[in-house]
Amino acid sequence: MSMPPGFLDELRNRLSMAQVVGRKVMWDTRKSNQAKGDMWAPCPFHHEKTASFHVDDRKGFYHCFGCGAKGDVFGFVQETENVGFMEAVEILAGEAGMQMPQRDPKAKQKQDRAAQLAEVMEQAVSWYRLQLKTGAGSEARAYLEKRGLEDPALEQFEIGFAPPGWQGVSEHLANKGVPQDLILGAGLVREGKSGNRPYDVFRNRIMFPIRDARGRCIAFGGRAIDPDDNAKYLNSSETLLFDKGRNLYNHGPARAEVGKGAPLIVAEGYMDVIALCGAGFGGAVAPLGTAVTEAQLELLWRIAPEPVFALDGDAAGLRAAYRVIDLALPLLSSGRSLRFALMPAGMDPDDLIKTKGAGAMATVLEAAIPPVRLLWQRETEGKVFDSPERKAGLEKALRDATQRIADPSLRQHYEMELKDFRWQLFRRKPQAKSRRGGGKFRPEVEFPRANTKASLLATGEDSGEERLRVAVILATLIATPSVIVEFEDRIEDLPCVDPEHGRLREAILRRAEADPEAFRGALVREIGPDALETLLRVNHVAITPAVRNPGNAELARMTLSEELAKMDARRGLEAEVAEAAEDLAGFADEAVTWRLGQAAQAALRTSRSESQDKAEYDIAENGTRINRDERMALDALLGQIGFTKGRK
Repeated sequence: MSMPPGFLDELRNRLSMAQVVGRKVMWDTRKSNQAKGDMWAPCPFHHEKTASFHVDDRKGFYHCFGCGAKGDVFGFVQETENVGFMEAVEILAGEAGMQMPQRDPKAKQKQDRAAQLAEVMEQAVSWYRLQLKTGAGSEARAYLEKRGLEDPALEQFEIGFAPPGWQGVSEHLANKGVPQDLILGAGLVREGKSGNRPYDVFRNRIMFPIRDARGRCIAFGGRAIDPDDNAKYLNSSETLLFDKGRNLYNHGPARAEVGKGAPLIVAEGYMDVIALCGAGFGGAVAPLGTAVTEAQLELLWRIAPEPVFALDGDAAGLRAAYRVIDLALPLLSSGRSLRFALMPAGMDPDDLIKTKGAGAMATVLEAAIPPVRLLWQRETEGKVFDSPERKAGLEKALRDATQRIADPSLRQHYEMELKDFRWQLFRRKPQAKSRRGGGKFRPEVEFPRANTKASLLATGEDSGEERLRVAVILATLIATPSVIVEFEDRIEDLPCVDPEHGRLREAILRRAEADPEAFRGALVREIGPDALETLLRVNHVAITPAVRNPGNAELARMTLSEELAKMDARRGLEAEVAEAAEDLAGFADEAVTWRLGQAAQAALRTSRSESQDKAEYDIAENGTRINRDERMALDALLGQIGFTKGRK
């Protein structure tokens, strides 16, 4: 059975040689370079321990340096599955989601015609190139010179010129003996109306030959010389040779350059590609006059796992990026991603290279951003989220986008990254409010200051106590992440004197909604295993029941509630002391002493066990019962603020 023209090429483009072979071998990760499609493994055709079996995923071939086996993806399936060629094609077509063609008795005729059309196109290339060098092409040469295209670029990209006449290329080809139906079939001319002679499609245009991955000229792109022309760029219509949604400009040369280590860059137009190649970025391609298609994305991923889209720095460039993201989301996976390099405002790659040089272009490419950041930018830029409804609308839009990602692992990472962005956007700032009816305003929660002598938390012992409580709280959250959401507001206000505790707190809050396994893995990746080990190695933390029993939500809630209550009481005492110090103003009375005593009792009650609460009490001068520990703490505190008995 003969295959229709292009069917096997399309099948090869849709398949990854490395993926097909990977089902039969175990890759040598030390020797392989997945980013370049350079894969090595022990040969599946003979017994060996070393990795002498090589797969070039870019070119689609395998070769064993031990036994000499070699071939393409069809040959590999034939050998490993012990099937014939057509059966191998059928197996691979099923994997690629392609329908096997019906038996076509005219397939051979179509294949022969395609070969004839390719020959006609090559004759047209030669004629257009010749016209650029004639007197008729002087204006085109001046334009190209103005755009900075010199002879090497003109030769490399085979740029030509279509004269203004109506029958230029058609008469030339007819004089060469080319039948009229082949000239029409190649898309070079159109039928005239009412029996008129066919006329040239391209007139008074600079001509860019478009070649497929095999190097055949399959179409042309024409750039108008006349600024008043209806179409600035005009591409060939679709023919037996040309499917504009399944080809790329500069495909073959770019694939070869990427195989040598060059980045794969997707520009918007032919001139951008030529400028990029001239500046040393040989792995540049462009779509063919339309928005990027799914088939073109598949072609790009066959060349490189992470192509970079170099887009104009204007609103149209951003819209193009957003369209690509929407198209790519369901197709993304590990090893199939994108990045976006946005040019400075008002520039395209050609402009940037000509005005600022290749170095500036390299800088922009290095700063290329992943799709998730542009997705966030699209949903938030220029918008205000000052109401629950608007915030909910943002979350819905982001959730709708991530749900389109088919790969579960990648979808989870997108959700975590976007949650991180939302957390930073919506993070509550401390609100200033009055603690009393009038007078000065203070933050609702006052954190320790180095110059606050009246603060119990300013002493080394009490700072250590608070750090220990914070450590217990953080370790409990890590042990049982399912309770994070319940305590999220309280954790945001958690005072972290230790910078490492602050990092842990923010990392925990950013991943509050992840499942436990993903939570711990993400936490380790973000802050490193050493920080967690240091936290959990503290003796008091290690023996905490909630830490020793991870996943026990009820125990975790009790521990968190208790520790947070103790910290609230301690901070309440600090606030009372600070206000009392202001009220003293050079004298003290028993009311101030009583207030401090009450605050000290409240603080110590929350930090003592029931047996400790039965300790003996002292009697103050006004008859108030004060625990001896409270008395010692109060005396030390009063000494700090300069109040001594008998002072006036």
